[in-house]
Amino acid sequence: LDDFSGPMDVCTAHWHREWMEPDVNLFRRLARAERPAGALLTTAVDPERSPRFRGFMQPLGFADDLRAVFRVGETPWAVTTLWRREGQPAFSATEAGLVADLSAPLGDAVRRLVREDLVRRDLEREGLEVNVTAVGERPGLFLFDARGRLVSVNEHAAAWLDELPRQELVPTQFGLQLPLWLLVTAVRARDSLAAGGDGLAQTRVRSRAGRWLVGHAAATRDAAGEPAGAAVTIEPASPALVAPIAVEAYGLTAREREITRQIARGAGTDEIATSLFLSPHTVRDHVKSILNKVGVSSRGEVVAALYTEQFEPAHFAGFDGTHTG
Repeated sequence: LDDFSGPMDVCTAHWHREWMEPDVNLFRRLARAERPAGALLTTAVDPERSPRFRGFMQPLGFADDLRAVFRVGETPWAVTTLWRREGQPAFSATEAGLVADLSAPLGDAVRRLVREDLVRRDLEREGLEVNVTAVGERPGLFLFDARGRLVSVNEHAAAWLDELPRQELVPTQFGLQLPLWLLVTAVRARDSLAAGGDGLAQTRVRSRAGRWLVGHAAATRDAAGEPAGAAVTIEPASPALVAPIAVEAYGLTAREREITRQIARGAGTDEIATSLFLSPHTVRDHVKSILNKVGVSSRGEVVAALYTEQFEPAHFAGFDGTHTG
């Protein structure tokens, strides 16, 4: 599309529907589908029954969409949507198949970009000022009612919001604009509890300063024992939460991941071999492969790349706070 830009409120509502309303070809379903791509008009019997079609596509003059998830194995790395305007031909099964076939190579390309970002030492943050001292490591707390409305926050909430990417923002009665993913995390926790689950959900996100944060959501019950609202906290992500992203980005195999975890615990070759029922020679071969994939020359550098550098980006160099994430 040439020079297309949807209104911000329309785009925000679009992503809200993606997580809050049932529809065809939702990204989370495509991510688990055998073929990770699908077109609306070839999937839906009646497109008028699609909330996405009624609330987003029709108002903007679109007649069909082709959605896809770019994944490597079972791990999704990106999503995309292609549109056709009214009067243009609908997407064909052949076109949907072509995009599905491109899922793995494009997913791998995105994964490589993530890997390059993870190892980049000098983060450029033009005009960025983050009040680290004000945030400290005290978590921000957001409480939502049963309808997903923000009802209260703690005194650190606003400072954490300043660290978050300013995308798909939803206004609130507090004068704060919440990222949509935060609301979605609360809804996921509430839906989990309603479905008999543990009522917990979490989302990892990269801050504008380059460090990883995590939103933890826990659903609550009312006096009658029925699912009510949810509480969401934002705080620095622990190494255990972020390391899997780096491990996926570097393309480590299942065995290499096991060995990397052992290395991070300080285990030597013989100890790793005994623990995993491998020969020392095999362990050394795996370590050599790990070093090559991560692009470092020592085990200590592997641990730093996967477990340390993701939490202390260059922007925070010299900060003498107390955080350990």
